[in-house]
Amino acid sequence: LRWARAAIELAVREGAPFEVVEAELTDALRAPHGAFVTLKKAGELRGCIGKMDFERPLWRNVIEAAVASALDDPGFAPVEDDELSTIRLGISVVEPPVAIARAEEFDAQRHGIIVEKGLRHALLLPKVAQEYGWDARKVLETVCWKAGLPTDAWREPDVCLSVFTAFDFAE
Repeated sequence: LRWARAAIELAVREGAPFEVVEAELTDALRAPHGAFVTLKKAGELRGCIGKMDFERPLWRNVIEAAVASALDDPGFAPVEDDELSTIRLGISVVEPPVAIARAEEFDAQRHGIIVEKGLRHALLLPKVAQEYGWDARKVLETVCWKAGLPTDAWREPDVCLSVFTAFDFAE
């Protein structure tokens, strides 16, 4: 969290990259994991970008996702210097997704979900269903909508579904 915040502040204020101190890298930070960084302002979403590159170390995915969520989320204007103190960061450390054969294998209170059909795809983190109290059907409909698909596309045989878990922590 400290590094993600520092990376965002440096990128917003100076347009400069954050340099990690090699001596501070633990084995856990060096291990390959995907990561999402969520920004909230006054409890409302202000940006969220993930890096699902499971060949790269966690620290690198977190730093890149943090800067991208502040500056490159297409759903939001870039974060400005004067709002940095009002933004709270959350990190989701993501395990590799696993394809499922049937939607019934998806547990909305435990899993995140990825939907893919052709060039369309979208993802929802496990914490979305938990925060909003959504059941599996609502999550599946929402992830399809997010992908630009009909909300019931998850029922179609040519739609690929994958699930994953995440460990969340925040400021």
